[in-house]
Parts: sequence; structure tokens; C-alpha cells
Amino acid sequence: MPPTLDHPASDRLVIVMVGLPARGKTYTARKLSRYLRWQGRAARVFNVGNYRRERLGAQQPADFFDPTNPEGVAARRAMAEAALKDMLGWLQAGGEVGLYDATNSTKARRRWVRETCEAAGCRVLFVESVCDDPAVLDHTIRETKLRSPDYRDVDPDQAVADFKRRIAMYERAYEPVDEPDASWVRIIDAGRQLQVHRLTGYLPSRIVPFLMNLHLSPRRIWLTRHGESLFNVQDRIGGNAGLTARGRAYGRALKQFFDRQNVPDLVVWTSTLRRTRETAAELGRSFRPWKPLDEIDAGVYDGWTYAEVRDQAPEEFAERGADKLRYRYPRGESYLDVLQRLDPVLIELERQRRPVLVIAHNAVIRSLYAYFADESAEQVPQIDIPLNTLIELTPRAYGSAETRHTLIP
Repeated sequence: MPPTLDHPASDRLVIVMVGLPARGKTYTARKLSRYLRWQGRAARVFNVGNYRRERLGAQQPADFFDPTNPEGVAARRAMAEAALKDMLGWLQAGGEVGLYDATNSTKARRRWVRETCEAAGCRVLFVESVCDDPAVLDHTIRETKLRSPDYRDVDPDQAVADFKRRIAMYERAYEPVDEPDASWVRIIDAGRQLQVHRLTGYLPSRIVPFLMNLHLSPRRIWLTRHGESLFNVQDRIGGNAGLTARGRAYGRALKQFFDRQNVPDLVVWTSTLRRTRETAAELGRSFRPWKPLDEIDAGVYDGWTYAEVRDQAPEEFAERGADKLRYRYPRGESYLDVLQRLDPVLIELERQRRPVLVIAHNAVIRSLYAYFADESAEQVPQIDIPLNTLIELTPRAYGSAETRHTLIP
């Protein structure tokens, strides 16, 4: 059985990021952390650059990163040691996956990190980001680095020039990952190619498909529940009821919204259930019904009202109220089950370069939204996803911009 919140992994994993500046290390580390937290794992990024900014000041000259500058080398080593110590302490206190985010650009540095982590009982996986495409590098520098505290209130052209000098300093000492006895993944040109070496264990093998589908292409994702159904009006659980007149009006409002947006290449996904397909039909576009997007299976209580469950099965009602994440309906599903079956949907969402609209159900939209909002699995059942609301998400380098549209009152 794969590890979950109910069956935690017995060992701890350290993912060590490797690469020159502006190669997407922090982007990848944050994405991985968000994905792992969404899966229900205790994951956390320890960024050495943040330690430097907090303890030594943000705006350091490029010479600070010169490998022949002994003061700079000593200062950066001290920050690396502090971050590593904090990460291992956190792992020993109950963390599962630590992401050590730094350049880790020499074999000597990687050997020290690996030996220190293995001595603390942690497995190590190196994830190296490699990119030599000038267009991608320029985009990364201007999109992410110029927004960094390192260059606050600095002229953009001067900031770019300084950062490129910083990269040149690291290039003097950089050694690609090729350690024959280590586990590593190399990401080439922002996901164009992946190389894998000596990968073992369930969790590292699950990370690879996720990494394969990451990209930096801008696009929008919309999430919404179906229009109001007959069961919504009756406060009934699950079922396969059709839409009310108000529910069909929401579908028409969706059509008007996307007609105004002028999104001719919109991809539309629904569940296989009637209420989502009827909502999508109002759009006048083709759509893909997808079984993993079906609502949480309420098992023996499918079609009941919550009041009926409370009155006729009070112990079940109380158990669900005490832990909605782990509670599994008899012969049905838990939220953890929903998160697991949504994994391929999430990876496909990351792979898509076209805009996507997902029309699904409360538990499903809560689960997908949690990933983009960087909410942990524990928080999923409490997320508010009202009817008649379209959530627009624009993935950015380190998060997602969000806008909510209430399409009918």
C-alpha cells in the first residue's frame, strides 16, 4: 500500500536541489513541496538564500558569490549549515520530506550534504535543473529574480546585469551531477527532457511523473462546481440528479463569460455525472467527461440528507464531523481517497498549455483548489467553494493569482 496520512513512510527523504541561479530550482522545490503537502505529506522547503537575506542582508554584490572570495565562501557556507541543521531538526521532529534549496554546485558540497543527511537517517535525492536556452534564462531572470528582495528598488537593467555577473561567479566552480552511486533526476530546459539515475523507493518514483509535466508557459485554469442540482435544493448527498432552472441559468452565464473572454482553444473537463455534463452542455463547446472528477462516493448514504444521517446514523455523523479528511463513508470514499484518484488529473493540469475549465463537485473542486492555493490535505474539507462561482487561477513562478467571479446572484 502506498504511504498516505494513514500509512506514513517509515523513512525520511531529503530532496537536494542543484543548479546554477535562474535555472528554476526554487520554482521546482516549491512546486514539489506544494504537491507533496497536497498528497498529505509533511513537506517543507529550506531555502539557503532566505537564510542569507535574513541574516546577512538581501542586497549583496556579485563579488560576494565569487568562489575565490574567502569571506563570501565562509559566509555562504555558514548559511548552508544553518539551513541544513534546521531541516534535519524539523525532519527528526516529524517531517517527512525536506527540500534543501541551494545551488549545491560542487561535488564537495553535495558530498557533505549527502553524508550529513544519511548520518541523520535520511535518504537523499538530488534534483538538478539545467538550462542553456538564453530566452528561457532571460525570462526567468526578469519574471522571478527581479522581484526578489535582492533587487528591491534597483533599476531593472542594472539588476539583470548584476544577476548575470552572479551567475558567472557560480559557473566558475559548477560541477554537474554525475555521482555514480547517488540517486538523481536531471531536468533539462524547463522540462524538455528528464534524466533519471538510480531511482529507488515509492516516493521518488511518484515525483518523476510530476516533474516531467512541469513547465513555465503562462495559461489560465478555471474551477467551478456544477450549476444548482435538484439534490442541492433538497440538501441530499451525492446522487446523479439533473439541474434546476437556476442550475441551467448558471451554465448559460458560464457561456456568456467565456464568450466575452474570447478563449477559442478552451479545454473543458467534467465529471461523468449528469449535473456537470448538463452545465457544460450550455457552453456549446466540446467537453471531456472524466471519471476521476466524480463527486466523493457517499456509499450507503448516497441520496440521503445530512439530517437523515444525523438522526438515523448518529455515530457515523459524529465520526465524519470529527475528521472529515479521513472519514470514509461505508462502502464509499474519504477525502484522502479523492485526493489519490485526482493525482492524474492534477498532473494533466500541470502538463496543459491551453486554458482549462474544470466543472466538477464540491469535494473535487476543494481538492484541486487546495493544490493551487498551497493548502495542505488537512485543510481541504474546510475550503469554501460556493455554487455559482467561477474561480480563475493564473499559475505564476511561485504561486497562483486568483480571481473569483460570481456569475449569478
